[in-house]
Amino acid sequence: MTLDLSTASRFASIALGHVVREYPHKLDHVMAGPHDVREPHDLHPVFYGSFDWHSCVHGFWLLMRLYRRFPDLPEAKRIRDLANAQFTAEKVAVEVAYLARPESRGFERPYGWAWLLMLAAELERHESVEGRRWARTLKPLALAFADRFVQFLPKATYPVRAGTHFNTAFALALAIEYADLVGDDGLGALCRERALVWYGRDAGCQAWEPSQDDFLSPALVEAECMRRVLDGADFRAWFGRFLPQLTEGEPATLFRPAVVSDRTDGKIAHLDGLNLSRAWCWRGIASALEAGDPVREIAARAAELHLDASLPHVAGDYMGEHWLATFALLALEG
Repeated sequence: MTLDLSTASRFASIALGHVVREYPHKLDHVMAGPHDVREPHDLHPVFYGSFDWHSCVHGFWLLMRLYRRFPDLPEAKRIRDLANAQFTAEKVAVEVAYLARPESRGFERPYGWAWLLMLAAELERHESVEGRRWARTLKPLALAFADRFVQFLPKATYPVRAGTHFNTAFALALAIEYADLVGDDGLGALCRERALVWYGRDAGCQAWEPSQDDFLSPALVEAECMRRVLDGADFRAWFGRFLPQLTEGEPATLFRPAVVSDRTDGKIAHLDGLNLSRAWCWRGIASALEAGDPVREIAARAAELHLDASLPHVAGDYMGEHWLATFALLALEG
């Protein structure tokens, strides 16, 4: 299953329907006083839609990626007009100023940080005149979040292995992609050093998942992170220790798509994201394994099974619709 123009158009249409939809909205906002009682578009003039800030950021990542990859996309003009309206120096300056508030120290850490860097990395890939302009405009915000990683990671003694926004392996994987693309050697080295400290000695993963509101697999996203940290042979050796029983079908839970009992419940709908992000991880892992390795075929089959389970459900209820296409795109591109 691969990404084609028809699917790209569907994903773009979904994202265009929510990145500037302000309500309903869930703020990550610490108030210092009555003056901080403000609407989302006042606090975040660029990223006020999509139910929450981080979903709006990766909704824009999806749009910018599809705009670059599919020049004939029917939604291209709408995407271009939207980016021109949102990616302005004045609006980005407000987003940067929001981070300077003492109360914003933990804002969107680390998930939103990582996705903002992924958006910046995507814009750096653009060669069009407008794409280069958008990249320059967003750069101050990207640098602010890159600096947050640099300041925070040395203090982070322990990883977070939850299957939700606080997962540190997912954040490192995305931050490494940004650092490598823009040539931020300091950030890249720091991310790799933390990954090795946190995960380098892990072995015999039990994969006690999923939890009820996981949208990331703690086991597989750690492996996807380490795939980006270690060279091929080193990764394969690490992975063999980390999940040594895959050829025996264990841990069995990693091969079974999660059951989503109520897609109108925002937390339960996370489980569609788990299926899609597992597909992304399985495909990434398979790409790092040698031809003839039986786990490579096992991983590829597991990816397709998880895609089949949740790809039909990226739209339908807003609790999933405001974000699931992002993870579907990751999986299809994996």
